[in-house]
Amino acid sequence: MAHGWTDERRARQAELIRSWRPWTRSTGPRTEAGKAVASQNRQVSLDQARRDLADALAKVARLTRGRAWWDLL
Repeated sequence: MAHGWTDERRARQAELIRSWRPWTRSTGPRTEAGKAVASQNRQVSLDQARRDLADALAKVARLTRGRAWWDLL
């Protein structure tokens, strides 16, 4: 019993989901404008990750300035 779900409950939920067929209504962007916006999502995430990494590395550099790496252990 994982996460409080019995085998019967899991089977019932699977049956319900198959009857609802939510994947038939799932869509991505349909218009060219929507597709253009969606195509930039990855780039925005990468840019933010790069900024976060640069900030973290700068903080480490400030904290360790003038110390040998073995002194930090």
